[in-house]
Amino acid sequence: VGCDRSKNLVDICGEKNFQAFVCDALSVPIRSGSCDACISIAVIHHFSTAERRLATIRELARLLRPGGMALIYVWAMEQEYKNQKSKYLKEKNGSKDKEEEISTGVAQTPLSDQMPDSSKDSACSDQLLNDSKDKGCDAEPVADSRLPVHTNRTSFHSQDLLVPWHLKGGPKKKGESADTVLFPAGSKESQELSPVFHRYYHVFCEGELEAACRSLDCVRVQKSYYDQGNWCVVLEKL
Repeated sequence: VGCDRSKNLVDICGEKNFQAFVCDALSVPIRSGSCDACISIAVIHHFSTAERRLATIRELARLLRPGGMALIYVWAMEQEYKNQKSKYLKEKNGSKDKEEEISTGVAQTPLSDQMPDSSKDSACSDQLLNDSKDKGCDAEPVADSRLPVHTNRTSFHSQDLLVPWHLKGGPKKKGESADTVLFPAGSKESQELSPVFHRYYHVFCEGELEAACRSLDCVRVQKSYYDQGNWCVVLEKL
């Protein structure tokens, strides 16, 4: 069973005969302890405070039966790790200058690209940030309400930022082909024909996701690892 905040994505699932519904990750309408496994891919990095990010992990744990497992992926601050560039950085000069895109109002991007409202964080947030700084994360805190806009296919310079998504064509009209032209960001064609949408991301420093998970008494961290520009955790419900 799948769920997403985007009705368009859920409608696509329905067209393919998959079971899916619209909901909010902070309040999933599924009975507690009823799931053998849960997967959260590229969701938690869109929440704007440490408290809300932690609440989504707690909600994920609530759904699991004792012994159930969860897999979480979030976008990493470190797009170059152990002297290896992530697929996200490598694709900067790849074929046709692939960019994040939105097609007919639906976000579409490879897993490695996903794995990215500003408000004040409390002591919990500060503690997680301090933990990540202790591990050598080179993040710059945002001093005011203005968030930096990220340049696609480059390293991150702030943990809280806006990532440009480029519309791939417009809404498809009846009888039209689904194929549309995708122009590189910043090109003349892109500026004239491809509207840009800015999407909030909190990119995670090394250890930050794991520290948030370990702060919950109801789960055990089974595994924590880096995968192509994403920080990943496998949890077990106690």
